[in-house]
Amino acid sequence: MEAELLGPPEELKGRDVLEIGAGAAQCSRWLAAQGARPVALDISHRQLQHALRIGGSFPLVCADAGALPFADGSFDLVCSAYGALPFVADPRLVLREVRRVLRPGGRLVFSVTHPIRWAFPDEPGPEGLSVSGSYFDRTPYVEQDEEGRAVYVEHHRTLGDRVRDVVASGFRLVDLVEPEWPAWNTSEWGGWSPLRGNLIPGTAIFVCERSEAGASPAEG
Repeated sequence: MEAELLGPPEELKGRDVLEIGAGAAQCSRWLAAQGARPVALDISHRQLQHALRIGGSFPLVCADAGALPFADGSFDLVCSAYGALPFVADPRLVLREVRRVLRPGGRLVFSVTHPIRWAFPDEPGPEGLSVSGSYFDRTPYVEQDEEGRAVYVEHHRTLGDRVRDVVASGFRLVDLVEPEWPAWNTSEWGGWSPLRGNLIPGTAIFVCERSEAGASPAEG
C-alpha cells in the first residue's frame, strides 16, 4: 500500500479491483476506503465468514481462482497478498484466468513468500541463517492431519519459475519488488526477526501488466 504498486491512492477511486485469495478481505477493505470498487474472492467459505463479520460494503465471492466466475474484461486491477498462487500446483491456470478478467492495460500485483526462504530453517535466531535445503527443491511443503490427509500445501517455485509463469500467461513483468526489513520493526514473528530479515528477503512482489500479445501456449 505504501509502495503504491497498484497506483497512487487518488487513482484507485472508481476502479474495479479483484482481490484473489482475500481471506478476511483486509486488502479489499483498504481499497474500498480509497474509493475503489473491490470484489473479495476466496475458496474458503470460513475465511469469507470472517470477512463478513468484520464488515465492508463490497461483494464477497466463494470460488476457485482457477475458474473465476466473472466475464472477460471485468476488472481494472487484480491483487493478491499471499493468496491462491502459492497453493496451486499449476499457477498458470490462475494467471490466465486473471488475464481474461482484466481489461486491456490492466494490472496484476501479487505477493508470495520469497523462494529463498525455503532454503533456510524456519527460525528467527542465528540457527535460521544457515542453508538447510536446496533452493531448487520444488517439493511442496505439506502438513497432514492425524489421518494422513493434506490440510495445508504450499508449492515451491524459484523466482525464474514465477517470471516464466507470468510471461507465458500473457503478462509483461513491470517490476519485481523484494521489500527490505523496515528499521522500525523490532518484533519477531514465526521464523522472522530483524536479524534474519536484514539478511534474507521474506517476500517477493510481482507487478504485471496485461500483455496485448496474448498468452503463450508454452507449458512447463
